[in-house]
Amino acid sequence: MLFEKETEALKLISFPVGSYQCNCTVIFQKETKKAIVVDPGNDLELIKRVMSHFGLTPTHLIHTHAHFDHIGQSDTFRQQTGAKLCLHKGDQFLFDMLPMQGKFFGQTVGTPGPVDQYLEHHDELGDSLSEKDFIKVLHTPGHTPGSISFYTEEFGEPILLSGDTLFENSIGRTDLPGGDGKEIIKSIKDKLLTLPDETLVITGHGAMTSIKEEKQFNPFLC
Repeated sequence: MLFEKETEALKLISFPVGSYQCNCTVIFQKETKKAIVVDPGNDLELIKRVMSHFGLTPTHLIHTHAHFDHIGQSDTFRQQTGAKLCLHKGDQFLFDMLPMQGKFFGQTVGTPGPVDQYLEHHDELGDSLSEKDFIKVLHTPGHTPGSISFYTEEFGEPILLSGDTLFENSIGRTDLPGGDGKEIIKSIKDKLLTLPDETLVITGHGAMTSIKEEKQFNPFLC
């Protein structure tokens, strides 16, 4: 899935990366070329090619959760660029387990350095790109304890980056360490389905959807 959206000052581009085709989203300021990268995944070479193609300098690497396919090479990316690595503290244990997660994916990963910034529910981001914060953090636990979603209205229509919490007519799996089936349903109903119906949803993997679509047709949310 390739998705692009832009304003006069900002551009958003989302594309799949890595072994499990995690949807990575890059939001950047057209003039300064500063960028926020959401879920860089475990394909650093592809991310670097995208950065080079647009001439971008990442300021923040923000993560919906700390599973390897979303964050596997972020520490190396941070070391190479100086960008801040950010996630929710609830997923610290998964971040610390990155070397073990890497082995599962057949990759060697060193012990990561410390998290630069912990993200909390209702935090706002984006002032590194704009004169105002325009990305809201929503804590949506269930897939993992520290799963978060990112919401913005900066691109003319509301956009949600749901990570592996909400998918097209489905939800994230909860059978991995820290997963909770009841909690993910509560997160979706209380924090995501309350967003405007017209909200476009960029999911963690696969096709986009909308809040209206999921309200009407998602069998897990009936």
